[in-house]
Amino acid sequence: MGLAPVPSTASLARIFREAGVARSEPRKKPRSAWRRFVYPAPNACWQLDATEYVLTGGRKCVIFQLIDDHSRYAVASHAAAGETAQDAIAVFDKAVAAHGVPQRLLSDNGLALNPSRRGLVGRLVGHVAALGTEAITGKPYKPTTQGKNERFHQTLFRYLDKQPLAATLGQLQAQIDAFDHVYNTQRPHQGLPGRITPLAAWEATPQADPPRPEPDRPVYRPPVPAVAPRPTPPAGLPAGTRVRTVNTTGTISVDRVIYKIGVDHAFGQVLVVSNGNQPGDKITITDLQGEILAEHTRPAPGIRYVGNGHPRGKRPNNPGTSPKS
Repeated sequence: MGLAPVPSTASLARIFREAGVARSEPRKKPRSAWRRFVYPAPNACWQLDATEYVLTGGRKCVIFQLIDDHSRYAVASHAAAGETAQDAIAVFDKAVAAHGVPQRLLSDNGLALNPSRRGLVGRLVGHVAALGTEAITGKPYKPTTQGKNERFHQTLFRYLDKQPLAATLGQLQAQIDAFDHVYNTQRPHQGLPGRITPLAAWEATPQADPPRPEPDRPVYRPPVPAVAPRPTPPAGLPAGTRVRTVNTTGTISVDRVIYKIGVDHAFGQVLVVSNGNQPGDKITITDLQGEILAEHTRPAPGIRYVGNGHPRGKRPNNPGTSPKS
């Protein structure tokens, strides 16, 4: 007894909509309305990414794949022992030698590729910047930005799964090179208009102009004003002699008493010579060369400030005789 063919999901949805038992959602755009983002010319942007693979014995390795965003052309691939900046630079230089310098390089935020979002300047970023290439990244945790490269990885894996497992990086590189040739020149790409090959798309549009490297301009640094060296206190000070630094108000503190020296000596060091700690004992304040700046006797208990004999504040300019005197 034969069975009737089962209708497809699309057929059932159409029947249900016509019967009024299914709700149509006009806000959802059909797949035909999707617009793929693509750079306008070859070498306008390259995409770089690395993916893990294994050799015989379960030894892990990494495959760097570099493709052109406009044409999906595989400009270079590189098998390496690990994802390092040195290997990322190697695959980039390999592509530049064969196809010229791109205007931009898109990658993820890995330390070996572009850690700029982590506040670091990676070796690859500095290397491509010297050629004028702008290194850009996708947002963290948004792998769809590098979606073209992610699908490229899957295509490579399907090819490698049908090859003998490589025992060395050299054998794996040979398999990858063979894949790149088939991918670029023989395999129609469903992501390209008319399902043409990446090579046909690469040759159909003139390449973007190479970027212009920024010249190494000298950095201007303003001259540092010469500051006279501050004299140092003499070594081996005698007993009863101390060193004090004059603060911004022109005073020093000795045994919890503030002594006024003068703002002209601010930030400088002075010597305080005392012959005792009792009220009435003499205190002499000199500069480091021995010139006397002030002489005082220790004040009575309770006095916390000793002036320098000059009035505080601005001195009036000869007020003359009062007219009311």
